[in-house]
Amino acid sequence: MEKHVLGLELPTDPRWVDIAEKNIGDILTDHAYCEQKAATSCISMIVQFFDKEKLVEMLTPLVTEEWDHFSRVLAEMKKRKLPLGPPRRDDYVDELNKLMKKGGNREQQLVEKLLLNALIEARSCERFRLLWKEIRDEELRQFYYELMVSEAGHYKNFLALAKEYHDPKEVHQRWHEWLTQEAEIVKNLQVRNDRMH
Repeated sequence: MEKHVLGLELPTDPRWVDIAEKNIGDILTDHAYCEQKAATSCISMIVQFFDKEKLVEMLTPLVTEEWDHFSRVLAEMKKRKLPLGPPRRDDYVDELNKLMKKGGNREQQLVEKLLLNALIEARSCERFRLLWKEIRDEELRQFYYELMVSEAGHYKNFLALAKEYHDPKEVHQRWHEWLTQEAEIVKNLQVRNDRMH
């Protein structure tokens, strides 16, 4: 999952994984809610774009998979006697939401939503890779390896759907705009001890 695969322009600050490992209960709580939000986002798109057959077909199993990930995170927490804490505000996603172009036709709005979701999945995948490579807990390493592989597939699905419903060249150009702006967001965000992103 190197840069050329995920496309991300700025790697995660290497301090993040050390901080994450020392605060794994907080990270797992935040991760659980990230999976719940991912499932909710897919459901929302299915409801809003019910007439897009390919989208419904591709996102329906993603809802199940994301909710399964939520359950699996809870299971890992239970093993370690860690409670599920309250949800936290996701500054990273809040900043990404500000990048979404307003207006345009229905297909353009859909593309913006798909690219937003692709980017979140790509960054999550990169973070899962770091946890797989760096943390000492062997069970969690295996867990994050499996999720890394899964999230890489999700990110590609969202990009493929964007190209299904809009001109692929324009999607490609817009995707690179998103990547450039996302790098700025990551560069300027404080490294937190209780956030997956």
